[in-house]
This record gives sequence, structure tokens and C-alpha cells, in this order.
Amino acid sequence: MDNSQYAELFLTESREHVAAINSSLLELEREVGGPGAAAAVSAIFRSVHTIKGMSATMGYTGVADLSHQLETVLDRVRSDRLKIDSELMDLLFHSADVLEKAIEAAVAGRPDVEANELVGSLRALTAAESTARAKSPLWSPAISATEGTLVRVQLAADTPLAGVRAFMIVQAVGRVGTVSSVVPPLDELQGEGFDGHITFHLATSADAAEIERTIRAMGDVASVSIAGHDTDPRAEPTGGESGFTAEFEISSAAMAAAPKPVKTGREARNIRIDLRRLDNMMNLVGELVVARGRLSQLASELGDQTLEDTVNDASRLIADLRDEITASRMVPVWQVFDRFPRTVRDAARALGKRVEFTIEGNDIELDRSMLDEIGGAIVHLLRNAVDHGIETPAEREAAGKPPIGRLGLSAVRDRSAVVIKVSDDGRGINRDRVLARAKADGLVEMTKTVLTEDELLRLLARPGFSTAETVTNLSGRGVGVDAAYTRVRALGGAMDIRSVPGQGTTMVMRLPQTLAIVRALLARVGNETYAIPLAHVSETIELTPGIVRTVKGKEVLMERHDVLPLLRLRSLVGLPPYKAAAAIELEHVVVIDLGDRRAGLVIDELTGQEEIVVKQYDAVRDGLPFFGGATLLGDGRPSLIVDVSSLL
Repeated sequence: MDNSQYAELFLTESREHVAAINSSLLELEREVGGPGAAAAVSAIFRSVHTIKGMSATMGYTGVADLSHQLETVLDRVRSDRLKIDSELMDLLFHSADVLEKAIEAAVAGRPDVEANELVGSLRALTAAESTARAKSPLWSPAISATEGTLVRVQLAADTPLAGVRAFMIVQAVGRVGTVSSVVPPLDELQGEGFDGHITFHLATSADAAEIERTIRAMGDVASVSIAGHDTDPRAEPTGGESGFTAEFEISSAAMAAAPKPVKTGREARNIRIDLRRLDNMMNLVGELVVARGRLSQLASELGDQTLEDTVNDASRLIADLRDEITASRMVPVWQVFDRFPRTVRDAARALGKRVEFTIEGNDIELDRSMLDEIGGAIVHLLRNAVDHGIETPAEREAAGKPPIGRLGLSAVRDRSAVVIKVSDDGRGINRDRVLARAKADGLVEMTKTVLTEDELLRLLARPGFSTAETVTNLSGRGVGVDAAYTRVRALGGAMDIRSVPGQGTTMVMRLPQTLAIVRALLARVGNETYAIPLAHVSETIELTPGIVRTVKGKEVLMERHDVLPLLRLRSLVGLPPYKAAAAIELEHVVVIDLGDRRAGLVIDELTGQEEIVVKQYDAVRDGLPFFGGATLLGDGRPSLIVDVSSLL
């Protein structure tokens, strides 16, 4: 059977198990010697075992061999034959990294030399332990041997990777009893001379029927003989005919211990869908939204009530379809956040720092494609925080702080946006050093003495700008904040910075939940119509002369008890000042906000609201930086989308 069609499923499930392995390794490192260590080791063992079974079924022998050797090491840890120390933890973390690379390489059809080298190292480790144990006067094969029921198993003649299948059978029956006297030995099952026949003793309270069910659940079993009671070699195995179905049923319930398949009598409620299909569906529903706007306008112009009613019904159905597709793309942020504890752990260890890392808001949902895009930006900010923000234990104690630094990652919902924060309690940003570097590079005037938060962020976000005296493997090249800032802006979001010397720094990223379809306010300036996302619109007012003042040569808007900076869209796009056609015609102000920043945007006229399909575009060189995309309006005219974050 051609298993290539299942490669994507294998890759997806294996990535989930690798993430679980890393999470359990972090738990194990915290719990060494504690009550949670055994549970963490067992969780790692289960994930590795599942990867081994899946990779063997898929024919990825390199991954299966690496998983097998890693599983052997973990088994020695579970039985207290290997001591958990810093050296072993480093080896396990390294093994998880190599396993992840081996999985990617296997699916891509590439060789993986690093995996082969690690297999040798793991095999040498277990061999050394076995040799040391055999020499111990407290151990002998006679004492360790366990009597039990004699079991013989013959695999089907065409079983792929028969040695791996036999090993899986031994592992499975080991869950219902104690296995001993395996012939041929487990280490020889991978040899070319293995003929598919294996015998062993099983000490168990299970009856013969349960033992047989356990063995046949692994698939590819021709016959089973238990304590002299031969079974019918023609009996139908309880697993899949090729063994593939049984393996993936087990893997989908990653923590299931019992090998016996369980049929619930109802269909599965979840399926995996390629994200590209969801992207295509969203593009199609976007085109429907545009067509809906055009139909609504035509129906209104024709004045046919029946047609209008039909268009309204179609509009409602299109809106429901859009909402369902949008919801299907939303995933909790933990699917990406879960890999960051390992990132922080490795960075802190490399720098000799102690960091307590916490994550909040794991259940907040974000568009899957946006979540994938923002992951890299968060990694840059986390590494910067560990490297430049959090001090060494000695420096923290000298400053009256606890030796362990605190680093937090949080996600919260704010109206139609998601706010992601990276906060540390480190030394904060040295504004004097940043200002001095900016003056040396000619980025600010030599007379400037103070940097605002916005100026500080814009300087740090410049490509290549860095105040680090040395470059490390983690940061110092001036690309961290720049990469994060650029990515957030490209996704239609905004970024803020808050830093207090001696107390720490917080980087704030504000992102729309989805970029595909948004509701926008349509504003006319001259002969052009611009779209302003409603998520950033607080209110609209007429620009009467009494609410405009001039402060230090700049126009401001007196809104109730607030004083807001006033921006004129005409001036921003290079049009002459507004001239009313009649004395009573007034300009309008759209009060825009982004977090705690607000301003008034002056326009000629408000023309309505509309759901728009956001299309990213490459702006022309030296073009205006105030637009974050484009759209087609209901009448077919193109319109630029105002990037509110570039105005505030």
C-alpha cells in the first residue's frame, strides 16, 4: 500500500507529539527528584512510542530507529537504571530536537546524518549501562528472569518492517504483564535474518483471549500460540489489515494505554483540513461579499421590492457562510505558544540566567495563518528579553531583586483585536544609550534630550540598530525588534513599548483577529474613497470651528474634556485644502484610536459603511506609508485601506 498519501497526517501528528515531548521534558527538568518526575517520564515515553509506531508503519526507518533507541533510554530512566542529571537532560532535549528534524527530513525524503549519529550515541549509552549492571554482584540473569506463559507469534509473510512490528507486539503485551526470555533478543529484531517468528514468556493475570487480542491489535499477525493452545491462523486480526489503521487509531488518542481498539458506535466529529483549502474558501467568500455589495446596489437602483428581498436573503446567507468559514480558521494561541517555554529555557541556559516563564490567555483564538506569521516575531522578543532585559542572578541580587527573573507572555481580547504582550522584570531599556547611538548615527537631532515611547520604538525598530556591545548567538545584530515590528505592521497590527529603568520592559502587539474580511467606514476625500477599519473608529463628528484649537503651532481637536491631535487626510495624500461647495457644508472628523492613543482624522464626507475584503498589496517605492491594503467596493471601484497604526 502506498502510504505517501498519509505523509501530511503523519507530519502533523508527529509535530504535536514532539511539542508534547518538549513540554514534558521541561516538566521533568523542574520535577527532578520530585513527585511529578515519574509522570513526566511516562508522558515522554508514550509520545516517543507513538512516533515510533507511526514512523514504522510509514516506512520511515530512520525515525523509527531513533525513536526506538530513545525509548530504550527512557525505559532505563523509568526503571531507575539511569540517573536523571543535567547531562542526561541535555541529551534528552537534544534528542527531541534531532527527532523533530528527522521527522521533517523523512517526509521530505532527505537523509539525516545527525539522526544516525545520535542513534549510535543512545545505543552506546544503554550498552554501557547494561554492561555496568551485568557486572554488578546484585544482578544476574537467573535472578532477573521471570517465569510465565509461553507465547509464540508468527507474523504475516509480507509484513513490512517485520522487526519493528515484532518489537511493537512485545511492547503491547508488556502493558498487560511482564515480558521475559524474548527470542530472538530485541536488539536482533532489526537484523536481516529475522524470519517473523518470535517467542517470549509473559507473566500476567490476563487470560489467553485477552493476550491474543492485544497481540492481534498490532496487525500483520498470522498466528498466535499461547501456552500450547494454538489459535486459528485464519482468524481475522482485530487490527487493520495492513496495520496502518490500528497505528493511527492509537496515535490519535495519544495517551491511550490499552492497545485494543474501541468502537464507540458513532462517527468522529473532527477532521483535519489543509489550511490552503481554508484560504481558498475565504478568498471565494470574499468574492461573494464583493458581489453581494454590487447586487445590493443594483437592486436599490432598480427599485424592485421582490428583487431587494431576494438579495437581502442572499446577503444573510453569505454573511452566515462568511462567519462559519472565519470561525473555522480560528485556533487557540496555545498551538504556537506551547513551543516557547523550550525557547526560553534554551536561551536562559546558554546565558547562565535563571528565568521563570509564564503564559496566560492560551485559549484566546486567532486566525491560523496570522498565528503562524506572528510566531517568529514573538521568538525574537523573547530572546531579546532573556539576553538584554533580564540580568544574571548576581546582578539581580546586587540590585535587590530575586535571582530568578520573570518573563511573561500573555494574550487578551480587546474588542475585535487580540493583544499579545511580552513582559520582563529586567533592567529596562537604557534610553540614554539609545539616544547616544541615534545621535551618532544621525537619526535624531543633536539637541534632543528625551525620547518618547513612540520615538524609542521607532529607533529600536530600525534595521541594524542595536546598543549591544557584543553580538551573541541570540541577539545583538539589531534585527529582533525590527523583525517583530515589521511583521506586526505587515499583518495590519500595531506595536508599542513600555520600559521603566530597573523595573523591566513590556512589548505590546495589537493584531486583528483576522485579515480577510472587516467592516469599514467609507470616507471621501476629493474624488477618492478610502476605507477606515471600524475596529479603530471611536466616533464621528462634524468639524465645527469651535472645536479646533492651535497648540504650539499644531491643530488639536477639543473633544469634550479631551485634547486630540488633528490630522487632515487631504494633506496626508497631497491634496489642496478643502473648499466647501456651500456655506453650510462642513468637513467631518473620524476619531480613531489604537489602544490608549487617539487622534482626529479630518475627511470631506462620510459615505457609509461596508464589509470589505482586505487584499494585501506591494506599495510603490517612496509611496505613502498610510495604507495597509486595498479593496473593491460594492460598485466595483478600488479603495485604499487606511493603516491607523501608521497615523498614531
